[in-house]
Amino acid sequence: MTAVTVLLIVLAVIVIVYVAAGVRIVRPYQKGLVEQLGKYKETVDPGFHLIAPIYQTLRPVDMREQVVDVPPQEVITEDNVVVSVDAVIYYEPTEPQRLVYNVANFMLAVTKLAQTNLRNLIGDMQLDEALTSREKINTELREILDDATDKWGVRVARVEIQRIEPPADVMHAMHEQMKAERTRRAVVTSAEGERQAAITRAEGDRQAVVLRAEGDKQQRILRAEGEAEAIQRVAEAEKFRQETVALGEAGAIRSVYGAIHEGAPDTPLLTIKYLDALRAMADGRATKIVVPTELAGIAGSLTAVADLLGGNSSNGTGDNGAEPPPVPEARTDPAERAPRPPSADPPVSPPPA
Repeated sequence: MTAVTVLLIVLAVIVIVYVAAGVRIVRPYQKGLVEQLGKYKETVDPGFHLIAPIYQTLRPVDMREQVVDVPPQEVITEDNVVVSVDAVIYYEPTEPQRLVYNVANFMLAVTKLAQTNLRNLIGDMQLDEALTSREKINTELREILDDATDKWGVRVARVEIQRIEPPADVMHAMHEQMKAERTRRAVVTSAEGERQAAITRAEGDRQAVVLRAEGDKQQRILRAEGEAEAIQRVAEAEKFRQETVALGEAGAIRSVYGAIHEGAPDTPLLTIKYLDALRAMADGRATKIVVPTELAGIAGSLTAVADLLGGNSSNGTGDNGAEPPPVPEARTDPAERAPRPPSADPPVSPPPA
């Protein structure tokens, strides 16, 4: 082996070592910053890259979302209550050259920035507002950190408050207050329920009374209508009965009247009928005595009847032909002529001759 061959072998080995020293692999979640002679040259994407190892360097930068834990710190609220607050910050690098060259220690910088702004935000709130405004604190703190870290090539994705812990005595007072508030709410709810129940019962009673009164009203109306209809039917029936009776009596009177006129009654017959009527009246159970007012007229009628009967006997109707005894003339006694006290019953006048 000659010296030239050895030299070539040595040069080849040196070249291989030099090239191998310049090989760089950038992972998928990284980006590479290429520096040449201490000066930023370019940013390379993930993959295989070859650099000059003597005067060039490649610095990988992790581009994944990172988490920064902000340690607890004491914060005084607006109402002078000391609380312990901690948080977590999620950020994502957007420009690796700014993240590397614009801030020396990003973790420390963003932690201190978050603590400072937490004190400012919570210091402007009272304890109750701070405990119930986590979303508001998270949003405002994220906006502040995102604006502040924009020049560092970082985007703050979100900020979450982990704990806001008041002192033990304040926690005890808050528990007592919460217990009292819950007791008050329970009492108010119970009273409201009882009030609503009483209102509902009263409303039900009122509606029941109204419906009962309405039912009674309808019942009375229906009963009155039924009674009115019944009275109307009874009146119509009575009217029909009276009309029928009147028609019957009228027919009977017409029949009797026709029969009387067809029989051509004379005065003696009417007188006999009149006396029969008087006898029927006298046979009643009442203690009244009917005395005819026209005794002379009655006597004349009796005389006419006696003459009639006598005439019939003289015409051969009698067996022995004896004359009937004479009818005495009607006399009026002085006692009869004396005035009588008025009777309570109206006088009965004889039928017309």
